[in-house]
Amino acid sequence: YYETDVLKNYNDGDNNPDLQWGEQVHEAMAKRCQTSTALPDGYPLWYEGWAAKVLAGGGEVFTELELAIDDKFGPAPWFGDKDRRTGQLMGPQPWFRSKVDLVKKVGNIALVVDWKTGKILEDSFQLALSAACVFAKWPEIVAIRASFVWLKEDAESSETFHRTDMPQMWRTLWPRIGALTASHQSLSFPPQPGRMCRKWCKVVSCPNHGKSFSN
Repeated sequence: YYETDVLKNYNDGDNNPDLQWGEQVHEAMAKRCQTSTALPDGYPLWYEGWAAKVLAGGGEVFTELELAIDDKFGPAPWFGDKDRRTGQLMGPQPWFRSKVDLVKKVGNIALVVDWKTGKILEDSFQLALSAACVFAKWPEIVAIRASFVWLKEDAESSETFHRTDMPQMWRTLWPRIGALTASHQSLSFPPQPGRMCRKWCKVVSCPNHGKSFSN
């Protein structure tokens, strides 16, 4: 994280066919769901099935949404505004950003979809954070079904969030946020072993590089 996201010494997209394929799929699914543009030839038939399932029943559809919230959990622009003359910050400033693949609104209920092209890896907090941004953008929304659609596996994992769930979600997540904040302030990022170390991490200077871990 420190090498790639803070120092930006590596670009994970360079010559990575899996990431390039993922970007192509996201673009194609966005066009299919927003404009009914057919999926390119060669895509598995079940990709179309997932698009049709998501769109069934009507509703307002939004794709590739860039959503942000401020530190008070209210809506914020993706980039903060500044006074051009003084350089002072103006209005809400983005504290957390989430790019949401698809949102479908039906009355005061919403469906949030995150297309996944890799192996199944559950992360309920990612779904919850996306839901928080959607709740902030549309105050009328009271409940959200948020789903990972695992296109490669033709599978889905979902959770339902109510607006009243958000305070508890933030309380649960806050220790992780505090630890990340402290790391940024101290520039202390101890190496953490993980499942990406053996094959996928580019940071060869890390003592965990090339080793196998189950987490």
